[in-house]
Amino acid sequence: MTHFWAEWGGFAYVAAFLWSFFEGETFVLLAAAVGRSTRLVDPWLLFACVWLGSFAGDQLWFALGGRFGPRILRRFAGAERRIAQVHRVLERYGALFVLSYRFAYGVRNIAAAACGVAGMNRTRFALLNLAAAGIWAATFVACGWWIAAWLGARWMYRLLGGIGLVAMLVIAWRAWRGRLSSPAASNAAAP
Repeated sequence: MTHFWAEWGGFAYVAAFLWSFFEGETFVLLAAAVGRSTRLVDPWLLFACVWLGSFAGDQLWFALGGRFGPRILRRFAGAERRIAQVHRVLERYGALFVLSYRFAYGVRNIAAAACGVAGMNRTRFALLNLAAAGIWAATFVACGWWIAAWLGARWMYRLLGGIGLVAMLVIAWRAWRGRLSSPAASNAAAP
């Protein structure tokens, strides 16, 4: 990450925009931590780039959900009833939902599309999305910056390495466990 920011310079901020367009929590945390440890990353510019990237990405998913979602979902039994349920939830908790869904890992793009499918007002979604993207960007940039300041560069890299190792072990364990419970494994074990 340090080499990335050192070599790419200003283009690294474009990458931060694009990364946050799709997801980006880990990237933003790491970029902020590297910025605090090495001073290669301007936290305010990083914040602005990931705020705009996150906002733009969710606007696109919202538009795609509104444009194509209902047509696709009609092909599935019970979809109309489910869309009506989502619409009722958004009417009641829409602001809270839009302000919070991006903090649930892996849900962001689907949730924005669901708001479009359910027919949430475009202006309302855009304003809430703008606020939510700003809160999200500020939170992750500040957390990465603060954690790096608290731990120092050496412990920060150790922490990141440990998190990476745990993530790889969890992925390997899930793959191994899934392989054991697959129908092919069950048939192979049968006499």
